[in-house]
Amino acid sequence: MKLSASHLTRYRQIAALLWKYGRSDLARTMSADTGFGGEATTTGASPVTGREPSPGHLADDLETMGPTYVKLGQVLAGRPDMLPDAYRQALVRLQDKVKPFTYGEVEEIVLTELGVRISKAFSRFDPKPLAAASLGQVHRGALRDGRAVVVKVQRPNVRRQIAEDFEVLEQIAGLLDAHTALGRRHRFLVTLQEFRLVIQQELNYEREAHNLIALGKNLQKFKLIQVPQPVMDYCTRSVLTMEEVQGQKITALGPLSPLDLKGAPLAEELFSAYLQQVLVDGLFHADPHPGNVFVTRDGRIALIDLGMVGHTAPAMQEDLLKILLAISEGNGEAAAETAIRMSEKMEEFDAPRFRQRITQLVALRRDQGLEQLNVGRSLLEVSRIAQDNRLIVPSEMVLLGKTMLQLDEVGRILDPAFDTNASIRRNLATLMAQRMRNDLTQGSVYSTLLEVKDFAAGFPARLNRIMDVFANSEWEVKVKAPDAKMAMDGMQKIANRITMGIVLAGLIVGASLLARVESSFRLFGYPGLAILCFTAAAAGSFWLVISIFVSDYRSRKNFHP
Repeated sequence: MKLSASHLTRYRQIAALLWKYGRSDLARTMSADTGFGGEATTTGASPVTGREPSPGHLADDLETMGPTYVKLGQVLAGRPDMLPDAYRQALVRLQDKVKPFTYGEVEEIVLTELGVRISKAFSRFDPKPLAAASLGQVHRGALRDGRAVVVKVQRPNVRRQIAEDFEVLEQIAGLLDAHTALGRRHRFLVTLQEFRLVIQQELNYEREAHNLIALGKNLQKFKLIQVPQPVMDYCTRSVLTMEEVQGQKITALGPLSPLDLKGAPLAEELFSAYLQQVLVDGLFHADPHPGNVFVTRDGRIALIDLGMVGHTAPAMQEDLLKILLAISEGNGEAAAETAIRMSEKMEEFDAPRFRQRITQLVALRRDQGLEQLNVGRSLLEVSRIAQDNRLIVPSEMVLLGKTMLQLDEVGRILDPAFDTNASIRRNLATLMAQRMRNDLTQGSVYSTLLEVKDFAAGFPARLNRIMDVFANSEWEVKVKAPDAKMAMDGMQKIANRITMGIVLAGLIVGASLLARVESSFRLFGYPGLAILCFTAAAAGSFWLVISIFVSDYRSRKNFHP
């Protein structure tokens, strides 16, 4: 693989990270493909900071490498199925404690995007950022009419840098998919493309503004949930202005703060709101880590940062509802069957082993006590077991598992005794009724009535045709077998081998009989015709044996990629 100088530098850094943090097999594959050698991966220090590797140094390395890798670290912080807890905890700081960019750059971006200086657009604008994350940073301010707002400003040149990073990452993912068993099992390139789509959506602040509006409308009935609304006249692709939430992050609550809050109702309403988002509305806040959840001064929960949202179609909502219910009730068999039905099966998929492992997983959690069962972690473990057994689960299920895991963490901060499984069962009846009401829209009722009308109008004619077919003895049964050609080809190969064997046996028998017949034509002191038959039989037998071995080898190789 030929890379530019800048890409090669990034390639070396990624290989070094893989080597130092436990994936030397993948680093060797990258080194062998590019031919740059392993000198960047042989030192004992962290590849970017120059220190011995540790969970904290991984966060430093990713931050140094740029916004793409900071975002990757944020995603990994919510994936206990991929990283140990020590590394996940170290990566948590990347959620809102990244090094900020300068106020001068903020002024330049706002002027370019809004077409007006900060001093003209805002009556107050705090030069010190309230928080800095991978793609942007947030400043407090106030509009000319006095409304308190927060302004999120995108990092300069972040789109170009992310595009360049993904060029390298896609080359690496394709390489690992093609040359490693881990890549073939996890399909890194597909996962990376989904990750790239998520980041592209997060880079469009106008989309995030519309997400805030849609989610605020969907959650209007939840009086304890607040979704800050955007100020659309001050929103562009790189600048987002929205109402300021008067309160503090849930992570900033002191040990005695939950005593002053009504934590149990807040946790219950938050969980109910998320179940409605996922299983009814089809649009949900997909990044509810504690840094994105605020407790307002009037005792409500505010959800911020809607750059990452998930979408679920009606059919997917039903499957997710079934698997959530199965896990919350400790029913491993039902969870396994639902996961199989909603997923893509590879040729090597081992259904019995998958069912066994899922049943064991859910039974283990059930034995520990349903009140201690973490639904989000269990969903992610189901996804990991599915990958190990060559079953590709939908990305919506992985995203839901990550969301539920973060939500469970928030719920237990609000109420240490909060039981997510009991909440699922409590909300099930309401969710099902709401789904049925959504399905019974005026358009769907009219469509059903039209289909019934067409069926009733055409039924007599169809019935007459069926009776005529029976009366005239014209009834036929046609079977369509998609694999019939493959089966016929296999049977033909078997018949050819049997025929070849019979012919060879005939040659041997004939040669034996001819050896008794005296003839002037002799080879090696024996009757010549008999020797020719023996030679032909030996050559044919050798060719038959070789063809059988080659055919069997190709079949085994195709079955085990």
